[in-house]
Amino acid sequence: MNTFPETLDIAVEQAKEATKAAIADGYHLIQVELVVPEIALQSEALALEFANIFADYGSGVKVMFPDTGAAALAKKNWGEKPFQVTDMGSRFTPIESQIDADDEIFIVACPSSVEVERAEKLSNLAGDRPVIFLIPQLEDVAVVGIGLAARKLRDRFIKNIYSCYYLRPIPDGAILRCHPSRWQIWLEKESGYELATETTSKPMGEDLDRLIMQLTNSEGENNKTTSQRKKPNLLGNLQKFLKALSQ
Repeated sequence: MNTFPETLDIAVEQAKEATKAAIADGYHLIQVELVVPEIALQSEALALEFANIFADYGSGVKVMFPDTGAAALAKKNWGEKPFQVTDMGSRFTPIESQIDADDEIFIVACPSSVEVERAEKLSNLAGDRPVIFLIPQLEDVAVVGIGLAARKLRDRFIKNIYSCYYLRPIPDGAILRCHPSRWQIWLEKESGYELATETTSKPMGEDLDRLIMQLTNSEGENNKTTSQRKKPNLLGNLQKFLKALSQ
């Protein structure tokens, strides 16, 4: 069973292990989601963390950023590395030109919904080579849309991305998924975090609200309001780690 990551550095280490395990188990299109405010600002530092775990692949690892500016900045900050660093292309440079036959693993840092079509092309071009979407933000209704074309895009691509690691703080605790475990809800206790339940699918929306209410009610907390509940320490710990990353 997973242990709960009470700090973001522990979460990142868990995510790296989950990523390697998912690839070993045959998953090729995967994502790592850390649903934390301002996490996208640290995509460069996190991309380097993940690239380093595949050091044995050398230049077979390709780290990709959404634009040329971000890729150039990473190259400058990182210096000489055994892996490749590039961008996802642009309207002038098709993503096809960014893919080489010798590429073995692709790490895509924080792709947004603006890059969703290029992300889909990349996944198709990669074939059975692993593609890791790191803290992706691919599904923005305002950009992707809500019509038939958007629904088809979700069905053929977005829904097929395997979430090998997911961590999201919630008012009473957190949602955690760490491959190969199922989706988990952890509740905050005075002594730390305690596993409350596991589900086969991602808990979200009204279903998540109902589930949290059932869990807290079963522990005699049904008279508490959201404002009365103690704010999770997890979010504060995660924000401290993000601050450390940026220094």
